[in-house]
Amino acid sequence: MENIKVIKETDEGFKDTLLYRAYLDLRKCWKADTCAPRMRDDWSEDDVTLGQCSITSFLIQDEYGGEVYGVELGDGNYHCFNLINGIAYDITSGQFKNDLHYDLDHPQSRVVHFSKKEKYERYLLLKERYERVKKTEKG
Repeated sequence: MENIKVIKETDEGFKDTLLYRAYLDLRKCWKADTCAPRMRDDWSEDDVTLGQCSITSFLIQDEYGGEVYGVELGDGNYHCFNLINGIAYDITSGQFKNDLHYDLDHPQSRVVHFSKKEKYERYLLLKERYERVKKTEKG
């Protein structure tokens, strides 16, 4: 990505970023029932970000604005990430063992993603859990 910094949850210094608190809260919310159905059999507590990228990216967009983009995976699917104030944040990159090629060639639309009823329902479930965790964390 030219002139755009990419920050992943696995990067040194992620703890000092805008999204770190949200990431910690989301770790408590990601479960097998919010994982993409095609990946659900592989989801585990050791790999909580697996299959969570699109619904998480749109939830982050709700909270922090910005745009959602996708990394083309070669199988017709995209791995979603957020672009906020010129910085690309990928808080679900931990599910990948290899490096991804980030670019801004594939903007992602919530209208397209949420046209799949199961994905929209997973997003609503994640959002409900996230709001509950945020409220609990604030005391």
